[in-house]
Amino acid sequence: MFQNIKKNKIESGFIISIFILLITLIVYYICNALELGEFSIIIALIFSIGTAWGSYYYSDKIVLASCRARPATKEEDQKLVNILDALMITADLPKKPDLYVVEDSQPNAFATGRNPQHAVVCVTTGLLEKLDYYELEGVLAHEVSHIKNYDILLSAVVSVFVGFIVILSDIFSRALFWGGTRDNDSDSKGNAILMLIGLIFLILSPIFGTLMQLALSRKREFLADATAVELTRNPDGLISALEKLENDPNELQTANSATANMYIVNPFKKQGDKGKKKKSNIWSTHPSTEARIEALRNIR
Repeated sequence: MFQNIKKNKIESGFIISIFILLITLIVYYICNALELGEFSIIIALIFSIGTAWGSYYYSDKIVLASCRARPATKEEDQKLVNILDALMITADLPKKPDLYVVEDSQPNAFATGRNPQHAVVCVTTGLLEKLDYYELEGVLAHEVSHIKNYDILLSAVVSVFVGFIVILSDIFSRALFWGGTRDNDSDSKGNAILMLIGLIFLILSPIFGTLMQLALSRKREFLADATAVELTRNPDGLISALEKLENDPNELQTANSATANMYIVNPFKKQGDKGKKKKSNIWSTHPSTEARIEALRNIR
């Protein structure tokens, strides 16, 4: 477990560094396309560093705002509060995560934050209404496991970065439309190379960012499931919860493509999927529920 946590920390730092480099090159290319001259690299560095800083400190707030979550209260969400309090006895976290609730009929949940000291667990009202005590315990234990395993920072920051890359792609397309990519004879050979690299990354980074986002999410869901069983000693609760979440027909209205990987199950339901056995593929945000349930049953 400790080796996995250490590996997650190193992996997170490496991936965030890659995203900073990508954004720097993309912004540098856009600035050169807009003929901002020698200020291009300065603007690119300021933008990428500012994006990284803002994503680190405010990614949880950005995600919570995007899904219109409200803080949980003892008066309205007593069962939820009690279950999390009980999990804290075995979770060995330095601080109890803040609890939030999203008003939505689909049962789902996610965890976010930059570290266990600044963590958030968010659930939907559908989860509270449709799951029994042990099923809800399994879901909360899964989200607490993401916090314990240091998955939350990477998932939140990558979601924000992917969103920024999409915005930058839109800015570039508008710059092209307004004819902002005229050649400049005074550009140096080094600038031309950097601009070419920036253009390549601008075109390919949304695809690479999404694939990285999806692959990391699938990989870490299995670890969070296993850690949840360590906390609850009850794989049946999480298995039953996953079955209910998978078979629920509702689609989460407040989710989007940038945050879908954060949820315990895919928040988007495809028409005609009901009753069909689903398999994960390269574009899946999560491993298949069948594979996760099989892995949980093998733990016993």
